[in-house]
Amino acid sequence: MGGSDQPPAPNEGSGAQAGERGPDVFLSYSRVDQPRAQQIFDAMEAAGISVWWDGMLEGGTRFHQVTEFNLENAAAVVVLWTKTSIASHWVHDEATRGRDRSVLIPVSMDGSLPPLGFRQFQWIDMSASDGSASDPQTIKLIDAIKAKRGAAGGEIPSGPPATIVGSVPSSAPAPSRSGFQLDRRAAIIGGGAAAIGAVGLAAWGSGLWTGAGGVKRLAVMPFDVVGEAGDQSAILSGISQQIRTQLSRNPLLHVAAQTSSQALKESGKTASAICEELQVDYLLTGRVALDGQRLDVGGELIEGRADRTLLPIEEVGPVGSILTLQGQIATNVIRELTADEDNSDQSGLGGTENVAAYDAFLRGQELYDSAIDEASDRAALTKFDEAIAIDPSYAAAHTMRGRTLALIGTLYGDRSERDKGAEEGLKSAREAIRLAPEFADGHSVVGYIYANELLAMNKAREPYAKSVEFGQGDAEIQSRYAVYRSRMGDFTAAREAIGRALGLDPLNSRVFRFAGNIEYDSRQYDAAIERFRDALTMQANASMSHYLVGITQLALGDVQAAKESFEKERRFVWQKTGLSIAEQSLGNSAAAQQHFGELRDRQGDKSNYQYMQVHAQWGDEEEALGALDAAWEARDGGLIQLKNDPLLDPIRQHPRFAAMLARLGFD
Repeated sequence: MGGSDQPPAPNEGSGAQAGERGPDVFLSYSRVDQPRAQQIFDAMEAAGISVWWDGMLEGGTRFHQVTEFNLENAAAVVVLWTKTSIASHWVHDEATRGRDRSVLIPVSMDGSLPPLGFRQFQWIDMSASDGSASDPQTIKLIDAIKAKRGAAGGEIPSGPPATIVGSVPSSAPAPSRSGFQLDRRAAIIGGGAAAIGAVGLAAWGSGLWTGAGGVKRLAVMPFDVVGEAGDQSAILSGISQQIRTQLSRNPLLHVAAQTSSQALKESGKTASAICEELQVDYLLTGRVALDGQRLDVGGELIEGRADRTLLPIEEVGPVGSILTLQGQIATNVIRELTADEDNSDQSGLGGTENVAAYDAFLRGQELYDSAIDEASDRAALTKFDEAIAIDPSYAAAHTMRGRTLALIGTLYGDRSERDKGAEEGLKSAREAIRLAPEFADGHSVVGYIYANELLAMNKAREPYAKSVEFGQGDAEIQSRYAVYRSRMGDFTAAREAIGRALGLDPLNSRVFRFAGNIEYDSRQYDAAIERFRDALTMQANASMSHYLVGITQLALGDVQAAKESFEKERRFVWQKTGLSIAEQSLGNSAAAQQHFGELRDRQGDKSNYQYMQVHAQWGDEEEALGALDAAWEARDGGLIQLKNDPLLDPIRQHPRFAAMLARLGFD
C-alpha cells in the first residue's frame, strides 16, 4: 500500500489529473511505524520538500490510482525499513518500484538491515536520530532528497554537494555505523565494522568483480528440463553448470556462482530484476529437451538493463554430442560479449570428452552433494572411480575422488583410517594436477587436505595460492582460500578473497558465514555479527550460524544474548559448547556442568577442541591444555582455528600452546 502495509478498502472519487507533476518524495512505511514516519514527514516538510504519504488520502479518492500516480512521479521514494516493514509486501512493492526507477532512498529506522534485494544501496541509519532539523542523519536524508530532486529536473540545492545514496565517492570519508551504511559486499572487503580497507578498495576498483575495466558481468540460470529425462537426467540437469564453469574461465567475464543463480530461479522476477539483484549485466537462460536420442538446447542471452534478447540460443544434436553443444553455447556467449573466441578445450576445466564418464561424474557429484550418510558418500566414491575407469585423464573426477576419500576417512573412521583417507585423497588430487596443471579445484583440494586433514598448515600455503590464482571466477575456491588465510592470520588477503567470493555468490549464506569467520578471527566483532546475521537472514537456522552469533556476543560482553543465541542453535555440539560457557559466565555453574556433561557423554573423544574452549573460558588452564594435547592425538580438525580463536585467549601465552602452534605449522 502507498506508504503503509495495510490494504485499504476501495474508495470512489477522482484521482490525479493527467499532466500533474509528482511530489518530491513518496514516503513508504509500515502503519505500525506511523509515529516515527510522522517525524520524518515533518522534517521534510520543514525543509521545503513536498511529500506524499497515505496520511494525505482524502475520503472519496481512489486509493490505488492516487498511490500509483505519486509512486511513479515522485522525484524520490524514501522507504523506512524496520523489523515490521521488512515483512510488509506493500512496502517491498513500493521499494522495488523506487529501485527500478533509480530513485530509491532507503532509511533504517531501528538498525534493521534492509531485506535482500535492497542491500546493494547504501542506506541512512536513523535508529539513533531524534528527527530534528539539526540532526546529522536528518541533514543527510534531506541532502539525498534534494540531490534526487535536482536529478529529476527540480530545484538544484545550493551549498555543498549532497551525498548521493548508492555511491561512495573516492574522496568521501569512510562511513561510520552512525551514518551511511556501506553496501555489504564492499563492507566485507575492508577491515573494521564498516570501512573499506586499502587492499579491498583496490580490488573493488580493479573490475575483478564489479564489471569495470571491460569485464562483463553474467549470470547463468539453471536450464529447464522439458519432458522426460529418463536415464539422462544427470546430464541434462548439469548443462548450465558446465556452461557456467567454462564461461568463468574467461578473464573478461564475471560469472555469478550457481548458488546465487539457483536462489532466484523460481522467484518469478523479470530478467532485469534478477540482473539487478545479482549485480550482473547479462542473463543466460535456457531449456533442454530430449526426444529419443535427439537433444534440443535452446535459450537466450538477455541484456538485463534493457530486458531484451541479445543472442538467441539454439543447438540440436544427438545425446552423445552434449559436451560439444555445451562448448558451442559457451563459445557463442563469449564471442557475443567479448568479441573473443573460445576453443572449448576441456583440459583447463579438468573435464572429459567422454559422455559416459561425464554422466558417472555428475551422478557422483549429486550423491556427494546430498550429504545423506556414509552409504551415499561411498556410493559417490564408486561413481568417481567409474568415471576414472572410463577416462583415466578426467582430472575433475580424480579431484572429487580425493575430496571424497578424505571426507570418508574423517567422518567415518578412526585416526588410522583418517590418515589413510587423507593420504589417498592427496594422491588423487595430485594426479588431477598432473593431468591439468591449471585446474584450480585440484590445487584447492590439496590445500584443504594438508590444512584440514593432515593439520600441516604451512604445507597448504602453496597449493591454496595456486588455486586462487587459477580460480578467480570460482566463489567456492575463493572462499576456501579466504578462510585459510584468515586461520593463518593474514586478514588482508582473506578479506580480498572473500570479497571476490561475495561478488560472485551474493546470495549464498555460507559465503557470508565465512566472511563473519574472518571478522571474528580478526577481533572485528561488530562486523562479524553483521555477517553472521546476514547468513541467518538468507538461511534461517543455517548450521552453526546461531552459535557463531553467540560466541561473537560473548566477545562483545553480552552474555545473556549469547545464551539465547546458543539455545537457538540446532547442532548439538555447538549448542552445548556455547551453553557450557555462557551459563558459567552468568554464574550458573550447575547448569554449565550439566551442559558440559551432556556434551562429553555424547561426543567422547570426538570434541577435544570444544572441551579445550570450555575449560579455557572456565579458567581451568591445566584441563584446557590437556584437551589441547588430546585434540592433537586425535587429529581434531578444530585445531586449524588455534592461532586466532578468541575463546582460547586465556591459555594463549602458555609455552605448551606456543609449541602446538609450531607443531601445526603456523608461522
